[in-house]
Parts: sequence; structure tokens; C-alpha cells
Amino acid sequence: MNLPVITHCPGTLAPGYNTYSRKCLIKVFDGKKVDYVLPFASPGSDPNLEEAFDQNRQIMSISGVQEKFSLLLDKNRLRLINEGEQGSHILKPIPNAGRRRDQMPANEHLTMQIARQAYGINTAENALIFFADGQPAYVTKRFDSNKDGSKLAQDDFASLASRTPQTHGTDYKYQGNYLQLFELLQRFVPAYAIEAPKLLKLIMFNYLFSNGDAHFKNFSLLETPLGDYKLSPAYDLMNSRIHIRDNDFALHDGLLPRNLAQGKIQHQFSLLSDRAGIPKKIFDRMVDEMMSKSDLIERLVYASFLDDTTKRNYWQAYQGRLKQFVKT
Repeated sequence: MNLPVITHCPGTLAPGYNTYSRKCLIKVFDGKKVDYVLPFASPGSDPNLEEAFDQNRQIMSISGVQEKFSLLLDKNRLRLINEGEQGSHILKPIPNAGRRRDQMPANEHLTMQIARQAYGINTAENALIFFADGQPAYVTKRFDSNKDGSKLAQDDFASLASRTPQTHGTDYKYQGNYLQLFELLQRFVPAYAIEAPKLLKLIMFNYLFSNGDAHFKNFSLLETPLGDYKLSPAYDLMNSRIHIRDNDFALHDGLLPRNLAQGKIQHQFSLLSDRAGIPKKIFDRMVDEMMSKSDLIERLVYASFLDDTTKRNYWQAYQGRLKQFVKT
């Protein structure tokens, strides 16, 4: 696989760049001049690297189905961490399963950029990067550690709900409905009135962009410098429908308990907002915002590193969800 011709920043997707923009370097790489090409080839492409990748797999502390590697920003280069080191970034290469799996890194990167740039959602800092053999990967800066290497406490909502495979079965993170997330948020976050609208916006975003894998473990709370908790930056945002045939919502019961989940989708969101204690004027303003960003979203989609077919499918999927969302 050859390296692509770069005409947009592989971080911000801003036009007129043949490498990372200064804005991207500051946000993702602490201002260091990092190359958009990693100094090593992708997993499985170089037998000399397999021991290093295998060691990294063993010390990687983040769970999940997709393979991930821990990187350290060493001066202006990213490298695989060694035993005893704390990584600064997470690398997600092309996974081993799914349709159009070679498009997954660019899909996640685009979706995360839309969330941040179009809707102001607080997301993990991220970029697209390429292995030396040309394969793309998604890279994200860890948000659960301080610059001095100390760790911030982070708990996903499955942990907050005391859900494990042993207590709730193998589909433990997909059980229930999204109203339960607000109940957990109210229980553990003193600043609930501030954080609840942020959670609702993220759930709306996941619907609009066909993220059918937004389960309990893909929402987290993060410790603040004051010792309390708030929503962590959003992560693992992707149009999953492009790669798997999933449902509109990751949780089995959808937005609401089954006895309440009736009517058009905007009505269900309105009821969810009401049950979560979010004022109607905030909900109405949020709906207007979610429906008013099509021009910017189109520019970002067609500036992305998806191939042309996947760009069209991504844009059409968004338009289809938007039409469903406006039906009241």
C-alpha cells in the first residue's frame, strides 16, 4: 500500500496542508513536529517487528475488541512503549474484521472531527497517521493521564453500574436503555445539570451518525483536578453501519424503557430529555443545532481520507438519519 497524497491536514482536515497543521500538532502532539508517517511498518508486515508488537499487546492496559497499541511521544517521534513505560497515545490500526475494514481508521477520525468541529463535543484529541508501509491508523492522545505521568481516575458506565460478564452475561454492556446512563450520571456527578445536556448531545450525535456501538463502556466519567467527576472526552465515535449490520442503538431497549419507547425518534429524544431533567429550552436549542450543520459536515466528509465510495455512503447515511430526526 502506497502513502496517500496529502492535501488536507490529517488531523483537522483543513485544506492546503501536506502534513499536520500547526493546530493539530499543538492539540495532539504537544506542539512537537511529529511526522504523519510512523517510523515503523504495520503489524504483520515486517517479521522483525512482531516481537515488539507482541510485547506491546501484553502490556496494553485498555480493553476492547479492536486491537490497540500504546505509543510514547519521545521527542518528536512516536514509538511503541516498553515494559514499565506509560504511553501518551493509543494507536488503532486496520482491524481484522468488518466490511471495508481498511476504511475504519479514516471513519473514526472523520466522525471524531465532526463531533468536535460541527457540534462542539469534547472529544479525545486525535488524528490519522500512516505506517511506513502506507497503511492508515487512527491515533488518539490519552486523556486519563497528566503531563507528569500520574493517572486520572476513569470509570466507564458499565463499571459504574457494576456490570460484568460474570454478573450480566456476555452482552452486559448492551443491556438496558440510555435513560439509565442519566440515572448513573446523577448518582455520581455533582454537576449533573451541566453534564446531562452534554450526554444527551452525544447520544443524539451517535444516532445521527449511525454509531450503533455506543454501549455502556463507551461512555465514561473522568476525575477532575478538584477530585470530583465529569463526563470524559468522547471516544470510539464511528459510523458503524458502514462496517457491520447493527441496530440504530447499541443498547437493546433503545433510548427509553420499552413501555416508553414509542413514536418518532425526535419525540423519543424529547421524552428522554424530559425524564433526564433537562429544560425544554435547552433541548429545543440542541435540536436546532443538530439540524443546522449540514454544510460543514459535507465539507469535512469530502475532505476526509475515506475512499470516494465510502464518502458517498457516509454522507447519504447522515442525510437519511437527519430526515428521520426531523420527522415529528
